[in-house]
Amino acid sequence: MLSKLSLFAATVLVAAAAVGAAHAQSATEIQLSYKDKKFDPAEISAPANTPIVIKLKNLDAKAMEFESKTLKVEKVVAGSTDATINVRAQKPGRYEFFDEYNEKVARGALVVK
Repeated sequence: MLSKLSLFAATVLVAAAAVGAAHAQSATEIQLSYKDKKFDPAEISAPANTPIVIKLKNLDAKAMEFESKTLKVEKVVAGSTDATINVRAQKPGRYEFFDEYNEKVARGALVVK
């Protein structure tokens, strides 16, 4: 009985790992940098209905906070470091993001097509 249970558990773990790897491979990766209160590029794009991974490089010495109310994400990124921001698959549209510490000037958008 124990060996059947162990075999079942191993099968479930392998299947879960395969699904996770397939999900990670299907995500769209976008490079984004932040310097002098500006995102570069200020507008990024991704295909609809696909998970998105934003690789953000904060090139400033001070921390910034990537935030988007429409994407429902926020992440503090320390100065001179990189961060990975995972975004769920989105419907077509324009999704604004900003640095919460400099909200009036540090703005960008994700366009999903």
